[in-house]
Amino acid sequence: MQTKNILMVLTSHAELGNTGKKTGFWVEEFAAPYYAFKDAGINVTLASPAGGQAPIDPTSELDDFQTTATKRYFEDAESQNLIANTQALAQINSEYFDAVFYPGGHGPLWDLTDNTNSIQLIEQFIAASKPVAAVCHATAALLNVKDSNGEYAVKGKAVSGFTNTEEDAVQLTDIVPFLLEDELIKRGADYQKVEDWHAFAVQDGLLISGQNPASSILVAEKLMRQLNG
Repeated sequence: MQTKNILMVLTSHAELGNTGKKTGFWVEEFAAPYYAFKDAGINVTLASPAGGQAPIDPTSELDDFQTTATKRYFEDAESQNLIANTQALAQINSEYFDAVFYPGGHGPLWDLTDNTNSIQLIEQFIAASKPVAAVCHATAALLNVKDSNGEYAVKGKAVSGFTNTEEDAVQLTDIVPFLLEDELIKRGADYQKVEDWHAFAVQDGLLISGQNPASSILVAEKLMRQLNG
């Protein structure tokens, strides 16, 4: 069987609005899918808007948020090196990949929502009938993607992402540039969610999305099933 290739797109954005605090990608949302893909024999390539070091959200490094996958990452020098040397999105050719996965963290709200390289890539994946997966705040990368008819790709599609009440719980409602749940609904998405912090992932055609950090492995599993289908 031919080896599959997945592109994982991480944020390059490290500033949490004008709070003076740091953000980036959420370690669990990268690590759990990354190792699921690697353990399944899938090749993984890491990219980000700026290339180079993708910033980790320091909150996601706290003890409370550690899982088997994050502990594995923090002991894995090879993977840490890949995070330190991501490829620049502008250099990525979608033809080389079978699917794309966007890990969340607050960073993507700032640098992946309007990123033309990212939008173009996702549009190319969809046009080629390749699955596009995102978890938590990274669903923001889908907001401005259009389909071949010029409609928003999320319009009429079941999509999840970080909820307004989860944003409120982490006290960042007034810090983030927009509320993801609201923006998905504005674009006509069939926004879906479960109780705060519960694992939830949904697939609608080529779009696979998860609500929060706990959902990252569910999204990865749906993506692998789609690839092996």
